[in-house]
Amino acid sequence: MALNAIVSGASRGIGRSIAHRLAREGYSVGINDIPEASADIDNVISEINSILSFQHSKPRPGAVALPGDVSSSSDVASMVSKAVTKLGPLTLMVANAGIAPVTPLLLSSTEEVDRILGINVRGVFNCYTEAAKQMISQGDIALGAGITRYKLVGAASIAAFRAFPGCGIYSASKFAVRGLTQATAAEMARHNITVNAYAPGIVGTPMWDEVDEGIGEIEGRPKGKTLEAYSKGIPLGRAGVPEDVAGLVGGFLASKDSDYVTGQTMLVDGGIVFN
Repeated sequence: MALNAIVSGASRGIGRSIAHRLAREGYSVGINDIPEASADIDNVISEINSILSFQHSKPRPGAVALPGDVSSSSDVASMVSKAVTKLGPLTLMVANAGIAPVTPLLLSSTEEVDRILGINVRGVFNCYTEAAKQMISQGDIALGAGITRYKLVGAASIAAFRAFPGCGIYSASKFAVRGLTQATAAEMARHNITVNAYAPGIVGTPMWDEVDEGIGEIEGRPKGKTLEAYSKGIPLGRAGVPEDVAGLVGGFLASKDSDYVTGQTMLVDGGIVFN
């Protein structure tokens, strides 16, 4: 049976890199992001289908577009249904979509709190649960190609281990992802589903450009200088790149090598946080 994955928030940055790595590891991939990012989704699909065409004279279904809002359970259910129809049984869900607004707690509006938690926590919950329902309905017979377990993988952050000033609600949302990952792992083990999360540090992506600007305003730095200042304290000597995260997710967590790992949130941050 072919390996089929969905990656949410995959039109750019870390999600895009994870989707690329999964394609290289033999997965067909459903590319999700909000409908407004449809052009970027299409670009990633073209890139991945080129990878698969190069790897196989008769390529698998390849990459398909799954636009939708992860904070909506009906959108996620539709994503899963479309992925299965177009690609085949779902074997991996990567709940990567998230946002990282920079707002001091005393300036955080109810609307912003709801938005952050809606995407970062409820979005992961929706992806975990809708994918798990599909995987359970498929049974073990859908597994193959050396993979013996279904896999759910979610996006946490170094902020899930150490809260950062200016990013209080974001930090809280990522702590929640750790807890949700542990709880889901405990409940899904009997269904032959592992559940793990990845915790990136400072990664050069469009999202971090926004964080850099927001923290810079609070701490009095010009644009670009916060990334530079924070990167100096990384033990391995540099900020991360999306491929660093994709190596953990696509190279390990999505492979049979992680079959005996569940309930973990793995840091990939160059040593910012020791755990």
